[in-house]
Amino acid sequence: MIRKRVPAAVAMTLAAGAGVVGLTASPAAAQAVPCVQKVAVVNNGGFVVNFQITTRDGQLSAPTDDYPINQWRIVDLASTPFAEGVDVRPLVHAQAGDDVPGNVFVSYCANGQTATYTANGTTLDYSVTLLT
Repeated sequence: MIRKRVPAAVAMTLAAGAGVVGLTASPAAAQAVPCVQKVAVVNNGGFVVNFQITTRDGQLSAPTDDYPINQWRIVDLASTPFAEGVDVRPLVHAQAGDDVPGNVFVSYCANGQTATYTANGTTLDYSVTLLT
């Protein structure tokens, strides 16, 4: 009998399909990056905004107060009902305009770090982008 060497990725896929236990991804691998405790949104748009934190399953935090261009607000995720490890992003509301979510999710970790997003554009045409 001739045996062929099977690449590791193929072997893992085959093993997973065969019901082999122990080949699952760790929870940390499934989290969004970066992992932060606070979320800030800088208003660089020509409008007044507020924002809430939203999760992948649509849960929402309380909204921030309204604030104009060239100001920012920060939400400490420890003050929200969300558990550590959940993925979150801001949902920005422009007064008399649209609601726009942040372009990417980040994970909540009690580490003191902050993810900063910027809101840029006009009331009905703006984006919310994570700074890198």
